[in-house]
Amino acid sequence: MNAPANAVRAGPLAGIRVIEVGHMLMGPYCGMLLADLGAHVIKIEPPEGDIGRAISPYSIGPHNAYFASLNRSKESVVLDLASEAGRHSLEALARDAHALVTNLRPLAIRRLGLTYEHLRRFNERIVCVALTGFGLDSPHADLPAYDYVIQALTGIMNLTGDPGGPPTKAGYSAVDNSTGIMGAVGLLAKIVEGRGGQVDIAMFDVMVSQLNYLAGAVLNGGEEPARHALSSHPYIVPAQLFRTRDDWLMIFITHDNFWRIFAQRVGRPEWITQPGFATMAERRANRTEVVAALSALFERETTQHWLDRLASSGVVVSRLATIADALASGQIEAREMVVEIESEAGPLKVVGNPVRIDGVRTHYGLPPLLGEHTAAWAAELPT
Repeated sequence: MNAPANAVRAGPLAGIRVIEVGHMLMGPYCGMLLADLGAHVIKIEPPEGDIGRAISPYSIGPHNAYFASLNRSKESVVLDLASEAGRHSLEALARDAHALVTNLRPLAIRRLGLTYEHLRRFNERIVCVALTGFGLDSPHADLPAYDYVIQALTGIMNLTGDPGGPPTKAGYSAVDNSTGIMGAVGLLAKIVEGRGGQVDIAMFDVMVSQLNYLAGAVLNGGEEPARHALSSHPYIVPAQLFRTRDDWLMIFITHDNFWRIFAQRVGRPEWITQPGFATMAERRANRTEVVAALSALFERETTQHWLDRLASSGVVVSRLATIADALASGQIEAREMVVEIESEAGPLKVVGNPVRIDGVRTHYGLPPLLGEHTAAWAAELPT
């Protein structure tokens, strides 16, 4: 089965065909990462389309900003997988596909035949990736799961926010994005292996795995990690936000050599030997006093003053930026992390691919219109 003639495929995954039966964020993000690396990603949509097509209030012509941020460089084929004809068409596509990615619920995944167990009869080498809340088989497998819910259930919300305030979710879709990345890793691992099979990735598992050293403290020390004010690190002091005279300053001092440099640069050389301040262990045990002393110091001058003082010192320090600040920064321009895709309605701006590979330049294609490529495949799909 051949791809439509106008398809552009370049990159290390050129020649890899992936079917995506995904919606909103997690599955589409996984598919887009693969498309950015050159994979031919065929997005299967129901007749009404991916719900992500209508989420954002912002659009460039027919391209919804939310949908565009997750679905560039793909093809859209409309199939009604609730019908026998739609499922037969998917099976026909699967014959020549290397992989299938879905983020539907386990019941729907099985009912629609999106598992390796079902599709292996059409293609023994296909890799089927299921991105679900709690895994294909678990006590909670068919419970609804969203990013918010998983943040709540894995303890992440309880780790986030100030001690006196309510638990707080991360400000972006950390769970969906992380699970999408893991899906791409699992898919590529199986393709490198050269064998078909089922890849089962749960949002819950992904976020528990990312608790790493915090989970280690619970498992090995019986410690229940607590929230600390101003986004401070549980073990490293100082490593947090501080108020300055006009804004905020983030500082992160990881070892005692940097502490000695820092103390000299800010005019407090006595802190190098002062009991309770001199070593990492002392600063951790004496957190309240250390933070109070630094807070009083930083509040006297502007953020820029402290950045200038600590410039070239090796001490990790930064101002607090907004998303708009970050997107307009010189770093973004240097790394080409905001790109424009030309459309009839004008340039569509998207965040770029973070994977840099020598000799490879990412091709950014428009997100597909609903069913835009259905006709191109119609002659090769059963009716």
